[in-house]
Amino acid sequence: MTASPRTRLFAAVLLAGLVWLVAYPLVLVLLEGVREPGGWTLEYVRLFFARPTEWRALWGSVWISVASVALAAIVGIPLAFLFARYDLPGGRVLGGLVALPAVLPPLVGVLAFLFLYGETGFVSLLVQRLLGRADPPWRLQGAGAILLVHAYSMYVYFYLFVRAALQSLDGSLYEAAASLGGGRWRTLRRVVLPQLYPALGGAALLTFMTALASFSAPYIFGGGFRVMPTQIVATRLNGDDRLAMVETISLTLVALTALWLFRGAKAVDGGAGGRKGAGPARIPVRSRPMRVLLGVLGWGLAGVLLLPHLTLLLVSFVPAGTWTIEPIPPAYTLGNYVALVQDPVRARPLVNSLWLATLATAAAVAVALAASVLTARRRVRGGRVIEALLALPWAVPGTVFAIALATTFSVHAPWAGRVILVGTLWILPLAYLVRNLPITSRALQAGVRALDPALDEAAATLGAGRARTLRRVTLPLLRPALLAGASLAFVTAFGDFVTSIMLYTYDTRPISLEILSSLRQSDVGVAAAYGVVLMLVSAAVFAVGSDRGGAG
Repeated sequence: MTASPRTRLFAAVLLAGLVWLVAYPLVLVLLEGVREPGGWTLEYVRLFFARPTEWRALWGSVWISVASVALAAIVGIPLAFLFARYDLPGGRVLGGLVALPAVLPPLVGVLAFLFLYGETGFVSLLVQRLLGRADPPWRLQGAGAILLVHAYSMYVYFYLFVRAALQSLDGSLYEAAASLGGGRWRTLRRVVLPQLYPALGGAALLTFMTALASFSAPYIFGGGFRVMPTQIVATRLNGDDRLAMVETISLTLVALTALWLFRGAKAVDGGAGGRKGAGPARIPVRSRPMRVLLGVLGWGLAGVLLLPHLTLLLVSFVPAGTWTIEPIPPAYTLGNYVALVQDPVRARPLVNSLWLATLATAAAVAVALAASVLTARRRVRGGRVIEALLALPWAVPGTVFAIALATTFSVHAPWAGRVILVGTLWILPLAYLVRNLPITSRALQAGVRALDPALDEAAATLGAGRARTLRRVTLPLLRPALLAGASLAFVTAFGDFVTSIMLYTYDTRPISLEILSSLRQSDVGVAAAYGVVLMLVSAAVFAVGSDRGGAG
């Protein structure tokens, strides 16, 4: 559909706004890293290359991310085959429970692991009591602890991607392979795996980028082991702003390189070619002993995966100062939850997170909807650039964008497109908005492209203008995509930690920062109560988005 002059003007304004919010801050970071008040300089680049700590942090980020991909694949792929291909007792319930770590915000997952497996956690204290030791049996610190948390939280990507791909395969592929004499292993290697390349590539890319940008686990469990996101924060807190800019550039280059490499892997020839018949039937397990064994293993696995959630819930009832060396807390109270409601200081982060996430989500959905309609349904110049700018925040770690936004909006220079927002209540929702653009735009672009253009033509022939067509035809049909994008954006903003720790003020502190503050004050019950609220709100938003979206 040819764009009208008004549409082209709106597209130009949207493009300019995205350049200002997304590209401009990253360009400023690049310039600030090689410039100082006296002029251009490569001193901070030379300093970066000269310091072993910088190289170790960058290398730590790379190998931790690669190892996270390997561990997530080792756990997630077999689980996907198990629950997608075999008819297990309670398989549907178990399949949902296995995906449960997806609803845990990163900081909450780290918090649950701390209470369960940390030096003073349930498992550690129980082992200490059983062995009669005076000291904790282990220290949950360093690269091993980070990988443990990453493996637990990120295997879900491989599980969900591969399970969906297996369920979408054409059942006739298995029948054709069997008729040609292909055994199970040969069918898996020659038929099934080539069909899974897109899913495996997508899961690997998502896992690598998530691990590269991970901040919560390295911050809590890193100890002396540094990765680049924590190194950037430490450098900035030390006042070395320009060195932090160079560190930010190095992490961005790694992220963009990984994005290019993994996209190449996704494009391997042999991807799924489209389903033409019924999906493959699940393989029944006829042996009764085997069904019992698989049932026990499945439910045992579900119990292990639920342990962090249950641990967080239990600790949330522990009064302050009552749980020290006992394997099980000796006292319980509802006072932690009462304090979150009645104490104005405790309630403030809850209110802050709710309005910050709501505002950022509404703005992100509005921008993504406008961009999706313009790029998918109207022929406007710059459409590909708009799509690239919408996706860019996903390819850049959150620490990088936090630094970029702090750099851009800490100077009053209206002629250069810079205003002072750092220290005000607007910087966090703006940061959440930028970080949520890829999530909402992906969902809405897919929804808009799935609509039949004939619907717009039919509405036009009946006399409906574009605004009425959007309100009465397009938006109702986009409800599933809108709810999916909005729910993901809200949950991401509601539990954000990495962006918030760089940009918050005391008056705008969100839940994630209050959890960290409560841990530092040894008030583990309140910290866990905040974590439970985060977990329950995230699960409820996901459930509403999935249920209402599916009904559309």
